[in-house]
Amino acid sequence: MRQLLVLLFLAVTTLTMAQNNAGSVVGKITDKELNNDPLPFANVQVNGTTKGTTTDMDGLFEIGSIPPGTYSVTISFVGYETVTIPNVKIEGGKVTEINTGLGAGSVSLDEVVVTTTVRRESETALLLDQKKAIEIKQSIGAEELARKGVSDVATAVTKTTGISKQEGSGSIYVRGLGDRYNSTTMNGLPLPSNNPSRKNINLDIFSTDIVEYIGISKTFNHKNYGDFAGANIDIISKNYKGDGFFEFGVGIGGNTSAMERDKFYLQDGPNKTGFYNKDYPNNPLTSYNFDTSWDRNTSTPVENSFSLTGGDSYTLGEESRLSFFASASFDNNYNFKEGVARGAVNTQGVPRKDLDYEAYEYKTNSTLLGNVFYRINNNNSLKFNSLFINSTGQSHDEYTGVIDIFDNAPNGGGYVRRSTFDRTSLFVNQLLGDHKLNERFDLNWGVSYNIMKNVIPDRMQNTLVPIDNDNFDAGLTVSDLATSDNHRFYQDLKEDELAANIETSYKFHKNNDGEYKGKLSVGYSGRFKNIGFEATQFNFRINRNIQQPQVFTDNLDAYFNQQSIDAGYFDIVTFRGSAGIPGVLDPQTYDGVQFINAGYGAVEYNFSPKFTAVFGLRGEYIFQEIEWETSLDPEGDDSDFDRIEILPSTSLKYSLNEKQNLRFAASKTYTLPQFKERAPFQYEEVTQVTFGNPDLYPSTDYNADIKWEAFPNNDELISVTGFGKYIQNPINEVTVASATNDVSYVNTGESAIAFGGELEIRKNIIKFSDENLNNKLSFGFNASYMYTNQDFDEQKVIDETNLSVGFSDEEGKLTGASDLLLNGDISYLKDFSEDKNLLATLSYNYFSDRLYAIGTNNRGNLVDKAVGTLDFIVKSQLNKNIGIGFKARNLLNPTVERIQETQDVTVLSYKKGIDLNLSLTYKF
Repeated sequence: MRQLLVLLFLAVTTLTMAQNNAGSVVGKITDKELNNDPLPFANVQVNGTTKGTTTDMDGLFEIGSIPPGTYSVTISFVGYETVTIPNVKIEGGKVTEINTGLGAGSVSLDEVVVTTTVRRESETALLLDQKKAIEIKQSIGAEELARKGVSDVATAVTKTTGISKQEGSGSIYVRGLGDRYNSTTMNGLPLPSNNPSRKNINLDIFSTDIVEYIGISKTFNHKNYGDFAGANIDIISKNYKGDGFFEFGVGIGGNTSAMERDKFYLQDGPNKTGFYNKDYPNNPLTSYNFDTSWDRNTSTPVENSFSLTGGDSYTLGEESRLSFFASASFDNNYNFKEGVARGAVNTQGVPRKDLDYEAYEYKTNSTLLGNVFYRINNNNSLKFNSLFINSTGQSHDEYTGVIDIFDNAPNGGGYVRRSTFDRTSLFVNQLLGDHKLNERFDLNWGVSYNIMKNVIPDRMQNTLVPIDNDNFDAGLTVSDLATSDNHRFYQDLKEDELAANIETSYKFHKNNDGEYKGKLSVGYSGRFKNIGFEATQFNFRINRNIQQPQVFTDNLDAYFNQQSIDAGYFDIVTFRGSAGIPGVLDPQTYDGVQFINAGYGAVEYNFSPKFTAVFGLRGEYIFQEIEWETSLDPEGDDSDFDRIEILPSTSLKYSLNEKQNLRFAASKTYTLPQFKERAPFQYEEVTQVTFGNPDLYPSTDYNADIKWEAFPNNDELISVTGFGKYIQNPINEVTVASATNDVSYVNTGESAIAFGGELEIRKNIIKFSDENLNNKLSFGFNASYMYTNQDFDEQKVIDETNLSVGFSDEEGKLTGASDLLLNGDISYLKDFSEDKNLLATLSYNYFSDRLYAIGTNNRGNLVDKAVGTLDFIVKSQLNKNIGIGFKARNLLNPTVERIQETQDVTVLSYKKGIDLNLSLTYKF
């Protein structure tokens, strides 16, 4: 296998990426006889082609699907002088812009403005958008994602300044602020979470195949929901407006650590596609009716993928156009990790749990996106998006060693196996409208209905211990320490949400040039969320009063069966008890609702040609209620709160010159606790138990940013940003005082702060001039340095909750915050012809040590050690139809390590392996 991978690597070192072969020309024609008002119905013709159009009521025009080349463009209008513009360069995948005026007299070509920009998915277009915007914003487009070999949105956002990703999840940290401080939207409308422990959806499940670009707003403005302090991640889905096309792609790959295993283990039941669900059997307590095996299956860890993409558009009249775009894809990946896992390390540095482990993982992602864009006329358009994602993860983990130093395999030799299949199905439906009512009034709106379902069907856990703690050769038997040591678990989470946005804007104060200096915007946004959670765990309660037989790890079915029940070795119970108890099969539940109704207003005003400001005010009414019935509170209870938040914001922009801007932003926001954080539901992992706290309440956040940016050329950027945040009553996950060192959520202190700086550079190192063909070496670099601190107050926790926390320190960093984040990449792009090119990129990502969990009871903080990752991507378009590519990710394969400070004990350690992938695309 290694030799094959080496051959594949060598075979693709001359590959590259596909480019859009057609270009387009857009622009605005004005009437010189009427003070440069827009000139409608002017004719625009690309000479030497059949491509032409007329301008709309705003003098705007667009001509697409033009083959690359150099043309002359003729603009004419009855009674006016005709203008022919020579040497207009059309480039594949780019947009050439022509702006000029027509009049009764002749027009000098010096008055014609011709510029070329690329589509919004391109780096250049997004930089242009960033330059023109008043608010502070960042974007990463499909072109940059392809260049860096990024396959999912979670990884994509880590390529921007100040953002890192938590290992093993799709959760991101923005300027040291984790999941609870961020928000996620798609086309400006909110998305549900797929995990009861998280506020945001796991960004790993979004394939970059569906993305036009990702907008990242680290500053709050009046259009955002106020539950925000880190960033709003807005995923803009792909559109298509050109000629019809169809493309398919296939890929194959693997992870070196997974492929080196003699056997790759997964649980019985789930299939390779990820479309699997299973309910518990009938009469699960009175007899053994489970039909999936406890024993592990083997799998071949070869990854594969496929994708289908197509689109078309149709002219329905002089102004109407209907466009379609659809994308379907499937991919999977295998991973293997081995290392150590230790838990409950005491003040002497001795872990209560001390285990070696092997973790086998298999993930799938199936995505289907469809959208329809209908331009009714030049002033009105509608867009419908529908997205379905089925994302799954299988994990099969085996732990060996000391399960509990006091009473469960205290000398080692213990064995724990946990197999989990986790499936998320997400269905997003959106309808958006954009309307220009007249010269002054605009109206835009959007509605969405999202359904998310997350299931964990039949999680299996087994715990075996030595028959003789002093003689491991005697074999293993089942653990009887806790009823839940051997169990099957079923979870069902459903969340549905209706959301709506509507905004109207009014332009005012027209200047002598015919441009409006001011704009007043008012709007409403609302989201109405319902969540339902159910969990049932069947514990195999071991009979301590009889001699248990030897149990073998490779044949667990020989023990867990009807014969063992008949022999009295165990019975099956729930948290409510055994068969015969009324309601014994009733699940643990919590149900919640959250309503947010918001109104806002904003004034944007251009005080001078250089200075523009936006002042916004948003008011929100928030209501959150949760009801539960769990093992910690079998009788059930409920908790709710409501509040009104008044949230001011401001954004200022001063243009130092045509290529430099100075920006400032400030705002007030808040942070809500999540449903699971407030529900007293106990979630048991191998090394940790977590439960919710109904006394948790929101935090209040104050934010400020200042930024200088320069754009030396249209594809270059240099920027420096300073930021600061002040958080009142921050929420943290901490270990509470208990016999088993359980974890919960509390408002840990009075305040927290975060401030720092960011630097970003995008620069061409060498750029050769070669007519219409690209030939350049470029690099990108961004860095973030930050300081975070929060105070810890034990008495505050006692006064506000029924919990007790013994903080090891009086203050500390924010969890998830690295002092230093670095991203760098160097790329070479060479066009050999219009249909052949080469793109190679080497990218590096680094984060310094970061706090994972706050230390308590004189135990040190848990800290994730610094990690650097290196990726190499090369892609090639061999001709107008065929493209191939190769990715090698995590080339350095560093050790991922978590330590407990003070005691200096490694509590988690493993390597991920190198991911290799070869792909092929064909475009009709």
